[in-house]
Amino acid sequence: MPEPGEEAPDFCLPSLEGEVCLRDLRGRWVVLYFYPRDNTPGCTVEAKEFTELLPEFERLGAVVLGVSKDSLESHRRFAEKHGLRVKLLSDPEHRVIELYGAWGKKKMRGREYWGTVRTTYLIDPEGRVARVWRRVRARGHAARVLEELKRLVGGGK
Repeated sequence: MPEPGEEAPDFCLPSLEGEVCLRDLRGRWVVLYFYPRDNTPGCTVEAKEFTELLPEFERLGAVVLGVSKDSLESHRRFAEKHGLRVKLLSDPEHRVIELYGAWGKKKMRGREYWGTVRTTYLIDPEGRVARVWRRVRARGHAARVLEELKRLVGGGK
C-alpha cells in the first residue's frame, strides 16, 4: 500500500479508449480512485461528481481514472447511462486494487466479504503519491480531491 512521498506503483489496465499505463501519465497529476461497482448508488454519485468537475481537474493538468473489477462492457453501460467522461479502468482480477491497498474485508447486512474499499490516490507529475484518502464517503469526495489538488499546485494557477 503506497504512502504519501513514495513512488506510485506502475500498472497497465484496459479502458474503453485502450490500455492506460501509469508511467505514460508522467508529467501530469493523476487522480486514481478505486470504487466497488458500476451502477451502485455511491459509485454513481462519485463518478458523476468527478465527471462534473473534470474540466477543473483538466485545467490543473490532472487526469481522473476510476478503477473497479467490473468488465469493460459494464463500464461502457455505466458511462453511457450516466454520461460519464472520466476514464474507467477494468481490473477483474483486482491485481491493481490489491497493489494499492484498496481490497479488504467489508460488511453489509451482517455479512462479511472481500471487496473493493473506496480509496483515492492523488499522484504528482513525478509519479509520487501526494495524498491518500481511505474508506471514502462518495458524496462530496471529488470536490475535496479538487481542493487538495488546487492547494498542491498553488491555488490552481
